[in-house]
Amino acid sequence: MNWANFATLSRIALIPIVIACYHSGLENSHLIAAVLFGIASLTDWLDGFLARKLNQTSDFGAFLDPVADKILVAVMLIMLVAVYPQLLIATAIIITREIMVSALREWMASTGQRDTVAVAFSGKLKTTVQMIAIAAMLMANPSLPEWVLTAGYILIDIAAILSLYSMFHYFRNAWPVLFPKD
Repeated sequence: MNWANFATLSRIALIPIVIACYHSGLENSHLIAAVLFGIASLTDWLDGFLARKLNQTSDFGAFLDPVADKILVAVMLIMLVAVYPQLLIATAIIITREIMVSALREWMASTGQRDTVAVAFSGKLKTTVQMIAIAAMLMANPSLPEWVLTAGYILIDIAAILSLYSMFHYFRNAWPVLFPKD
């Protein structure tokens, strides 16, 4: 196992720890859960950095990295919907987009056209906004100012909009392959 893959696997391993901390009822548990989630989110950057810097790119890493991202986001959003039901629509949009784009990438890879749907800036922006939004929602509790929760709601909605936009971008790029003119 190389360092890049270790960073990716640590992102997955942190998920139950964030959940347990969030629901522990301990003092500052929400803040600790948000910090742990932030660390998990940063491993997304770290694994890519390590893979490039240490020349540790691998097919397993290329597969595992986006899976780890999607598991982290989906589980956190589902957990947060249980606490904040108002997140349901944005969560459904974000998770649906993740499944649709993953399926599109898989299909495009099977046709030898994976580069057509390579990660774009809109996808990176969406990921950044949703990670900040989830951290804000995890951190929010009655002892903090109301604006923390409000910011979380707004950022989750922005992430949902960016999810739709980036999905549109990827499908637009794939359109000629999906529907060739014969």
